[in-house]
Amino acid sequence: MTGKTIKKKSKEVGLPPGTLIHVGEKKSDTVRIRQIIYNETHFEEKELISIDECSSFVGKQTVTWISIEGLHQVDIIKKIGQRLNLHPLVLEDILDTHQRPKMSDFEDYLLVFAKMLSHQEGDQHLESEQFSLILGPGYVISFQETPGDFFDVIVARLKTGKDPIRRKEADYLFYALLDAVVDNYFHVLEKIGEDSVAMEEQLIAGPSPETLQQIQSLKRQLISMRKCVWPLREVIGALERGEPELIQDKTQIFLRDVYEHTIQVMDTVETYRDMASGMFDVYLSSMSHRMNEIMKVLTIFASIFIPLTFITGIYGMNFNPSKSPLNMPELSWYYGYPFVMGLMAVVAVALFFFCKKKKWL
Repeated sequence: MTGKTIKKKSKEVGLPPGTLIHVGEKKSDTVRIRQIIYNETHFEEKELISIDECSSFVGKQTVTWISIEGLHQVDIIKKIGQRLNLHPLVLEDILDTHQRPKMSDFEDYLLVFAKMLSHQEGDQHLESEQFSLILGPGYVISFQETPGDFFDVIVARLKTGKDPIRRKEADYLFYALLDAVVDNYFHVLEKIGEDSVAMEEQLIAGPSPETLQQIQSLKRQLISMRKCVWPLREVIGALERGEPELIQDKTQIFLRDVYEHTIQVMDTVETYRDMASGMFDVYLSSMSHRMNEIMKVLTIFASIFIPLTFITGIYGMNFNPSKSPLNMPELSWYYGYPFVMGLMAVVAVALFFFCKKKKWL
């Protein structure tokens, strides 16, 4: 992941500050532009082909939400910047999908970066998508990398006309979008928790090299999630304290709730990280125990065969009994061979039951 990030960022090397270039993976072929205008008594939603179709929303007695899904068309971001008089460095950061979650407070607008996370069914890879929010007087503009239904629940709340969001101002919509991003972290953690339980059961039943790969994948997911949530907690903490003037006092209490959610997410992430480290230790202990069991059995079998090897060594020296000063009569005895084989069998059986009695087997 780090190598890919550096490779993508290398496209900006040598370019002057404020140069608009999309940095990151192209995740969609089309760009979806949606404009929603509402107040307590009015709601209007429409799909746009270009930014030029946007209604003039600055200074109106309504809240305007412009959702841009897809960042690879630089001209769209450039036109938004021209309409709202955004700083070129702001537009450059929006197009750079490797931004760390952060907040920038300007006089006329507020910019926040966050990460949207998703966990595909049957896949242990954690997908990360950059999400940018601009809050201005009476408007909110959101930028995300791919089209999707992530915020459809908020659109549905706006359509009902009964939800409190219709009676609130733009900063409340700003809060609602951030809250949806943070709430989705709990869904991701729920899937990670299910994977953790499955891994623990697999460790008990019988670990394998695939189990180790799954544990390492889990640890990478948790590290990635921590990188997304930790700086976002600082951002929401600054919003909750009322540092930006665009955030009203009556909205801060809702942001305080989001801040507490980020703390819960961080605590859960740290708990799962400890569990993953514990599972790694259990895996190593289990494999070591299995190796010890194998070595114990092999050692016992070797111990059984050592006296047998000693016996066969004695009778395999090929001394001539007629010329030896110490006569070995069993060498020329008719029943010598069966006697020696029986002796070896008795010794082997005796050692086997001795090991059984000592509970070595």
